[in-house]
Amino acid sequence: MSVRTLAEVAGWDVPLLRGAVWTLDSVAGGLPAWRARVEAVGRSLEDASCWYGPAAQAAGAALVEVSTVATAVTAALDESLEHAQRLLAEAETAQELAERALAAAASVPVVLDGAGRLVALPVVAVGAEPGVGADRTAVALQAQELAEDASAAAARGDRAAGEAEAALTRLGMGGGSAPVTFTDLLGTVVAGAGRAAVLPPPGGPDERAAWWAGLSTADRSTAISEIPGRIGRLDGVPAWARDQGNRVLVERALADPSLPGHAIAVSVAAEITRKEVAGEDVQLLQFQPEEGLVALAVGDLDTADHVALLVPGTGQDPSEDLAGLVGDAGAVAGVATAAAPAAAVATIAWMGYRAPSNLTKAPSPHHSWPGGRALDATLDGLASARAETSGGRPHTTVIGHSYGTLVIDRAADAPGRLAADDVVLLGSPGMDNRAVELEVERVYEASAPVDPITWAEFHGEQTWEDSYGAIELPTDPVMMHWEYYDEWFPTLTPIGEVVGGVREPA
Repeated sequence: MSVRTLAEVAGWDVPLLRGAVWTLDSVAGGLPAWRARVEAVGRSLEDASCWYGPAAQAAGAALVEVSTVATAVTAALDESLEHAQRLLAEAETAQELAERALAAAASVPVVLDGAGRLVALPVVAVGAEPGVGADRTAVALQAQELAEDASAAAARGDRAAGEAEAALTRLGMGGGSAPVTFTDLLGTVVAGAGRAAVLPPPGGPDERAAWWAGLSTADRSTAISEIPGRIGRLDGVPAWARDQGNRVLVERALADPSLPGHAIAVSVAAEITRKEVAGEDVQLLQFQPEEGLVALAVGDLDTADHVALLVPGTGQDPSEDLAGLVGDAGAVAGVATAAAPAAAVATIAWMGYRAPSNLTKAPSPHHSWPGGRALDATLDGLASARAETSGGRPHTTVIGHSYGTLVIDRAADAPGRLAADDVVLLGSPGMDNRAVELEVERVYEASAPVDPITWAEFHGEQTWEDSYGAIELPTDPVMMHWEYYDEWFPTLTPIGEVVGGVREPA
């Protein structure tokens, strides 16, 4: 967009430019999700046992090439879009100022040259009223000033247009030329590519998700192989990548019985094997055995429509109790799928905090503070990873049992809103925050009449009181504190309806 005359600036087709920028935005915005689907196919080929040999290897290599090109194209389009949006803003400003300048000049009237300068001051007739000359001169000078501002905005737009075009030169575009075939484009991308930094940047889940999205498939593989521990615990990275990194750590821990995390690794490996033998998808979202922290998902967190995260209570240890919590997660997934059969569901057995080891320590809130921060970070990471790859996070439910409800309470106190839609509180020992303060759309609770923990008020108001503001889920008069997930009692099915997003108000 070259700057020539004021009249040309006033006549720019800004709606056409706006449409072009919108199209560029749509293409750039859709590429990450498309690329994620391509890469998911590639990962499926890697795991498939039904197709192997040269043809399978060639298909896998082709998908890597497609992903590599998509990564480069996305980065170039994003950069070009940023400049194009600036171009549009400057063009709108320049056109408006040019139109105002020409209108002001015509009202005097005076003539502005192509650059917007006054050709001459206005002529005032002999005998005109006092002040008319000064008024016309002021309007003429204002017209010139508007024209100068329009020219400056147009010049800035011209520079932005050049920068938008330059951003695409790495793809072999510019000067009216472009790659003719995919092979041409691949060659240009590979020739201009440097090795990306595999170390994640500082910042939160959004920054990490953006960093991961900008890596090629090859760079991602390098990151997982070189720093599996970092990738495995990095909130904002997709679950499939964290799973791959964490499984490397599990294998290392299994190979050395002297390591502190060996017992937890044995427990984790057993659950993964049990689920995969049954034909279920499993993702190891977190594995920090030296700290006693594990999170194992049943289902695909990267594609699920509904995600539920189960926060356990007192006395839960990954080396001994992971199987039970994974069983509860599987039970919730089963009833949620039954409630919403057309949707994909994933549930997380989240032992991402150090729970009190026994009931004598349960009255202390000490464990809930770091637990709440960890839970908040986990939810933010899941949301950021999905937003970067699929354009939006799934319907998310957080289910806390016993002391786990207090962890949810603390997560709501963390900066920012809780990245969840629904909260379910089971057998709570009391909460500081009322339902309206948990930062979600709906809060449900279940308190069995004979569950003594729900009468304790160790940590705040009893969740079954009307003043707390939660929606009551059904229980049974003989249910005990540990039986909320039991299929024989009436609470599990409504939990599944909440997770599946189909629970109707009572």
